[in-house]
Amino acid sequence: MIPISLLDLSPIPQGSNAGQALRNSIDLARHAERFGYGRYWLAEHHNMPGIASAATSILIGQIAAATSTIRVGAGGIMLPNHAPLVIAEQFGTLAALFPGRIDLGLGRAPGSDQFTSHALRRNLSGEVDQFPQDVMELMAYFKPAQPGQRVQAVPGAGLDVPVWILGSSTFGAQLAAHLGLPYAFASHFAPGDLMSAIEIYRERFRPSEYLAKPHVMAGFNVFAADTDEEGLILATSQQQAFVNLRTGNPGQLPPPVPGFMQMIDGPALAMVRQALSCTAAGSPDTVKREIEAFIARTGVDELMITGQIFDHKARVRSFEIAGEVLGLREKASAA
Repeated sequence: MIPISLLDLSPIPQGSNAGQALRNSIDLARHAERFGYGRYWLAEHHNMPGIASAATSILIGQIAAATSTIRVGAGGIMLPNHAPLVIAEQFGTLAALFPGRIDLGLGRAPGSDQFTSHALRRNLSGEVDQFPQDVMELMAYFKPAQPGQRVQAVPGAGLDVPVWILGSSTFGAQLAAHLGLPYAFASHFAPGDLMSAIEIYRERFRPSEYLAKPHVMAGFNVFAADTDEEGLILATSQQQAFVNLRTGNPGQLPPPVPGFMQMIDGPALAMVRQALSCTAAGSPDTVKREIEAFIARTGVDELMITGQIFDHKARVRSFEIAGEVLGLREKASAA
C-alpha cells in the first residue's frame, strides 16, 4: 500500500466555534499519528465561516507540538497572499522547532475572494503570473546563506523544508515537473484535470536536487462508518457545505441530512457529483474497495484523504476505519 496522509480544514460545525474546531484538529492529529498516517496537512482559507485554519503556520506549530512523529505541513499556503520571505521565515521557524517533520505545500490560487485579497493587503493584478518566480525565490531562502547575501531567512536558511506544488489544473503539474518537485492534486474537490495533470507531470518531470523521480499525491474524500447507510449520511454535511459555497452562501459546517442528494435540483446535483466524485462513503469494506480502485486507476504515489464530518467523534472514527482497512498501523509497526 502506498503512503496515506490526512488533510484537515479544521471545520467549524454549526453551533460551535473556531476555538473548539482548533482543539478538535489537535485531537485528530494525535489520533492520526496513532492510526499510522504519514502526514497531517492543513489548508489556508480566509473569510470562511466554516474553516478555522486561516493562520495556517500557527496551527501547524500547535499540531507539531502536540505530536511527535507524524509530518505536519501546509496543504497549502496560498503564496499569492504572502511575501516569499515571510513564508520562508515562518516555515524556517517551524523546521527549527520540529526538525525533519515540516512540509510546505504551495498553491497558486489566493484562496479567497477579491475583497478578502484586498484585506490581506495583496494587489493581485497580474500576480498569478508571478507564482513560479515567487516559488523559486522562496526555495532560495532555504538554501545556505552565501557571503554577501543581502536578505536571509532567519530561521530558514540551510534548513530542510520540503516544498510541494499544489494544484487543481495542469499549470501546477507543469511547474512541479519543471522544478523537479513533488506534486499534489486537489482531486477531492476539483477532479476534472486529475488524469491529464498526472500524465503531464510524469512526462515532463526533470530530476532535481530535491527529487530524483516524480512523486504525485492526490486528494480523496472518505466518510467511513459501520454501515454504508451511516457513511452516506456523514457525507451529506460536506455536500451541503459545497452547495452553499458554490451558491455564494458559505457558512459553518451543517449537520448531516439523510437523503440530501435527493432534495437538490438537477444542476446542483450534477455539480456535487462531479466535484466530489473522488469520494468513498460507507462501510469499511466499501471504503477499502473504493480507495483501492482510485489508487489503481490513477497510479498515484501517495494518497491524502480528507472529509468534512459534522460530529468530531464520527470524524475521528472515519479516519480510524480508513487507517484500519488500509493496514496503516501494521505498516508503521513493520517500519
